[in-house]
Amino acid sequence: MSEPLNLYELEAAAKVKLTQMAWDYYASGADDERCVRRNVEAYEAIRLHYRVLVDVARRELGTTVLGEKLSMPIAVAPTAFHRLAHPDGELASVRGAGDAGTLFILSTLSNTAVEQVVAAASGPVWFQLYVYRDRGATQALVQRVEAAGCRALVLTVDAPLLGRRERDVRNRFGLPPGLGVENLHAAGYAPVPSAGGESGLAAYFADLLDPGLTWDVLPWLRSITKLPIIVKGIVRADDAVRAIAGGAAGVVVSNHGGRQLDASPATIDVLPRIADAVAGRAEILLDGGVRRGADVIKAIALGARAVLVGRPVLWGLASGGREGVAGALGMLRRELDLAMALCGCADVSAITRDLVVP
Repeated sequence: MSEPLNLYELEAAAKVKLTQMAWDYYASGADDERCVRRNVEAYEAIRLHYRVLVDVARRELGTTVLGEKLSMPIAVAPTAFHRLAHPDGELASVRGAGDAGTLFILSTLSNTAVEQVVAAASGPVWFQLYVYRDRGATQALVQRVEAAGCRALVLTVDAPLLGRRERDVRNRFGLPPGLGVENLHAAGYAPVPSAGGESGLAAYFADLLDPGLTWDVLPWLRSITKLPIIVKGIVRADDAVRAIAGGAAGVVVSNHGGRQLDASPATIDVLPRIADAVAGRAEILLDGGVRRGADVIKAIALGARAVLVGRPVLWGLASGGREGVAGALGMLRRELDLAMALCGCADVSAITRDLVVP
């Protein structure tokens, strides 16, 4: 079999290597999975009005996100349970992200201890946070990840309950023996067993995570950590403004990869309104549906500082561990570099909205 040329071919290669339960967990969305498709298809409707006769003999893809220097405006989104894809799990993923010169965001639902992940990293690591009903356990987790060397908290706010992912229900998804939510052992919240007739992860969320979360969580988090807080799961301009007013350093325009509310809008479609409302007061990241380098240009042109990719990293991990993750990110980087040249952009600062709305 020839080497994958793009992320779609990498996805097909990964499917062959994963168990059916793991594949369905990674690939699935909520309900009819329309939002998963909508995230990707929305990019197809956007055209790039390229510039000509611009000197693009040399291109600079580097950027910064919250002061972190990245080799490109592409970073790794938080995704759960990497050891379902590869025995090295999050250690392979963070090393692959470092090889690509970019940021890695570790999930609360990691199969690997945060201290090990940070120790294995050659680039910045942020931590994605779910807030548990047990605020003491949540506070202990926040203090632990800060002590470990994570440089920011990414608070996920779009999952008061888990979206109904019918493939996981059908498979009665649970973690196999030996795998758990590694950073919650001390609180007794590590196991995610399969549930009779239901997704074990959905049961885990319903039992342990706080569905009563309100905007009060931001001042509470700011009182227990010095880390900057990024609010993830925003699709409304007014929510973005409220997050920044509450002290957030940035937001992630995200619908959880189409895994929560199936009727959610595509993230690229709502990005311009959010960017206009934020008006440069905080940094904006975006995830959902990024599959080509040109997609990255569209997102930056419409107001994102950088994009986050989730499933493609898992496909790379399943296909080739650390090298596979670096390879997946490298595919996007090469496509972005070419697309920038063809758009007349010698560096990221030249990716402006007139490329989309001339």
